[in-house]
Amino acid sequence: MMTAPSNEDSLPSKTKLKAEADAAQEIGRQLLALPKERLKKLALEESLFEAIAEAKRLTANGAIRRQLQYIGRLMREVDLAPIVEQLQKWEGKHQEENARFHQMERWRVRLIAEPKAIEEFIAHFPQVDIQAIRTLIRNAQKEQAGNKPPKSSRELFKTIRAVMEQMPATSSEQVSL
Repeated sequence: MMTAPSNEDSLPSKTKLKAEADAAQEIGRQLLALPKERLKKLALEESLFEAIAEAKRLTANGAIRRQLQYIGRLMREVDLAPIVEQLQKWEGKHQEENARFHQMERWRVRLIAEPKAIEEFIAHFPQVDIQAIRTLIRNAQKEQAGNKPPKSSRELFKTIRAVMEQMPATSSEQVSL
């Protein structure tokens, strides 16, 4: 025989409430680390935005801790899903950009150091201006040998970036070094 759930059964436990409050406070810590421009993009409630600005101003550890608790309390009444989603997008995009930057840097180092690397680069990126990139590689090698400023090396990096950005992200990510 089934009985109707009592009102007590539908209430969340104290442990769950505490975990949710801690999660909200942790998101508040992440918001505190963001620059003001990104905070504005989140379209936070004015009271929450002001509380975060106040927390950034504080220097005493105890005051910061209390302000974070206050931010966590304010965040209980806010829908956290859009905020968390945007934070994850920013974090993922940052990691993706770093990975692409490192890949471009590895190509530059290989092109300057290894004579056969140009053939591999051309095979992966056939749209590249072969004559221009060969000239940049040769000039970068001369700069390195003569301990001169890396002007051509920088130009080579810019060319690599331009070529890789023309390709779809999935195609250029599959090109391993």
